[in-house]
Formats: sequence, C-alpha cells, structure tokens
Amino acid sequence: MKKSLFLLTFVLTFLTVSAQKEPYIIYNAKGKKVSYKKMLKTLEKKDMVLFGELHNNPIAHWLQYELTADLHSKRQLILGAEMMEADNQDELNDYLSGKIDYKALDSTARLWNNHKTDYAPLIDFAKDSSLVFVASNVPRRYASLVYKGGGFQALDTLSQEEKRWIAPLPITYDPELPGYRNMLKMMGEHATPSLAMAQALKDATMAHFILQNYKEGALFLHFNGAYHSNDYEGILWYLQLQRPELEYGTISTVLQEDVQKLQEENYHIADFIICVDQDMTTSY
Repeated sequence: MKKSLFLLTFVLTFLTVSAQKEPYIIYNAKGKKVSYKKMLKTLEKKDMVLFGELHNNPIAHWLQYELTADLHSKRQLILGAEMMEADNQDELNDYLSGKIDYKALDSTARLWNNHKTDYAPLIDFAKDSSLVFVASNVPRRYASLVYKGGGFQALDTLSQEEKRWIAPLPITYDPELPGYRNMLKMMGEHATPSLAMAQALKDATMAHFILQNYKEGALFLHFNGAYHSNDYEGILWYLQLQRPELEYGTISTVLQEDVQKLQEENYHIADFIICVDQDMTTSY
C-alpha cells in the first residue's frame, strides 16, 4: 500500500512539473540544455563576457542582474554597456560616485527610454558595489554621420576632441563578415554599404573602450544587443583582433514558440543561448 501511494505521488508530481510551462531554457552552442549553474561556472573563468540581449526582454534583463551579482561574488568585476555612450562617461561616473542623483543623470546623459526598468538596476549594482561601469558605445551622432555621410571618411571631419569618443582611426573593417552582409540583406532596398559601416563603428568603439578599461586579472562583463556579438562577430571580432590571447565568453538571447528544443538556426551563435518563450511580456 505504501509503495502504491509512493508511486502515485511520484507520478502526480511528475505530471504537475511536466505540465508547467518554462519561460526560458539555457542551451550551449551545440543545442544541449545546460543549467544556469553550469553557465556561471564556465563564464567565471573568462577574461571577458559579452551578454547579448534582446533590448525589451525581461528574462534577459533579469539574468543580466543575477549573473552580475553571482560573478561579483567570485571575481573582480568590471561592467560596461552599449546602452551608455562614451561621451557620457563623466556623468555616469558622477552618478556612481554619488555626486549627482538619478534625476540629474537622466537630465544630463542620453539614457535609453527603458533605462529605469532595464539598466538602472545594473548601474545601481555597480554603484553599491563600487564597481567601474564603462559607457562603451559610440555617440549616436557619429554613427549617423558615417551612415549619412557615405562611410568612414566622414569621421575625418571630426575634431581631435570628438575623436576621443570613437575607436582610433582608421577603422579596421571587413565587409565580408556574415553579420554585416546579413544586415544589408535584411534591410533590403534601404541598405547601403555605409549602414554596415555605422554598425562596425559601434562594434569597434565598444571593443576599444572595453579594452581601454580592462584590468588584468579582472572579468569584464559587457551588456549589448545580441546582434553585436552573435556568431562570434561584431564586438568580439574587434576584441580578438587586438587581444587574441584573452579568454572570451558569449551569451545570446533568442525567442522561440517552443523553448524545449533549440532551433538549428540558433546553434553556435554564442557559447550560451537563452531561449525565451516568444509570448513573454516585453518591457516596452
């Protein structure tokens, strides 16, 4: 009788668990399910980690915070993000040091519309933990200048002061990289070669400021849109160009109708892929 009750309890528990919908599952590059603990154990050994997000995905933002906190308990940490532009580093530093409050930061820096819900928690973690937080992205006006001005030559018009906020010129660029070629394909008739160059300027500049602020022995955790590091290209391509000896880790975020099996198109886009149910509520 006891054995029967045990089996019945086991079956009911199994069915209950099986019936629950999982909002996300983590996979490795080969499409094998892995635990968060396994991902953490792997990434804590790296020199740099690029966390590729979908900008409006709450699962990615939550895991960014959790990973930051967990890595901080194990390693000396440096943080950085695409969502802060390099020429706002002084304002960001003033906020981190307590010289200005959030209202002042919001009025002096070009914060994204979803900053308060999605990125402020990361910056506040850096503030509370006395961590460096790097504003790594190129000021958007310079990316726009490349796009509208027909290419990198438009950057030659900048003053020496303005050039402080971009990667050193000339910008190394490979137009045959699949990521840039696919971008032009996706944009169709609206695509021009200068569009991919503007993207490359962002990638090169983020890599530049990551390396400029990296300290030997630390782990640099960088937050960026997944397209900036998917397929081991973008920012990572520029990082490896300058520091091939460092150990890198990458994360990407994807949406699928069914998270129980990673679609083949999402294999090998990163070391770890956070596969999120496509019905997940977005942050904007």
